Amino acid sequence: MIRVVVVDDQELVRTGLRALAERDGDITVVAEADNGANGVAVVRHWLPDVVLMDIRMPGTDGIEATRRIVADPALAGTRVAVLTTFDEDENILGAIRAGASGYLLKDLSPEQLRTAIRTVAHGDALLAPTVTRTLLDRVARESGRTRPELIAGLTPRERDVLARIGLGETNTEIGAGLHISPATARTYVSRLLATLQARDRAQLVVLAYESGLVRPGR
Repeated sequence: MIRVVVVDDQELVRTGLRALAERDGDITVVAEADNGANGVAVVRHWLPDVVLMDIRMPGTDGIEATRRIVADPALAGTRVAVLTTFDEDENILGAIRAGASGYLLKDLSPEQLRTAIRTVAHGDALLAPTVTRTLLDRVARESGRTRPELIAGLTPRERDVLARIGLGETNTEIGAGLHISPATARTYVSRLLATLQARDRAQLVVLAYESGLVRPGR
């Protein structure tokens, strides 16, 4: 059973997410909260697998709440997926940098919601490649510089794998593109997480862009 906490300032949204998430029987919403500060407290109490976190809330917003959750060693097993109504919202990038494992657009279908929760619970990133690349491309262009030192210690093969992660490829797609098995691709991903001290796949995507390994328009 995947245990979920929903944090959103709108009761109607929380009620709807609970009903949709629990439909198949393998997901249960153990608690709700109406703002970021309360959300952090609830998460610390319940230790859920996944937090569905609204970005825009009064007081402590979803980005700051995500940052606090990710920084808490007691919550190392908890993953955060942020909720947004804007597929171009630059706050999504802030949430990912704060440690979110990805994001959900609030207009997704019920089945997509449940699949997304399972994806995050299993430790994978929840990043729509087209939206994510648009956001990170913009950041790369605005910053005007890259930080190749971030990945200086990687082998050529690890760089190949990281580049494909940055493009939003799954382990199966990485394996096919590099002529290795999905299991071997998964091993490389685990190695990258450890070497780069990244919490999850979402942070690897950001590193791929910030280092210049994946460039705007690629």
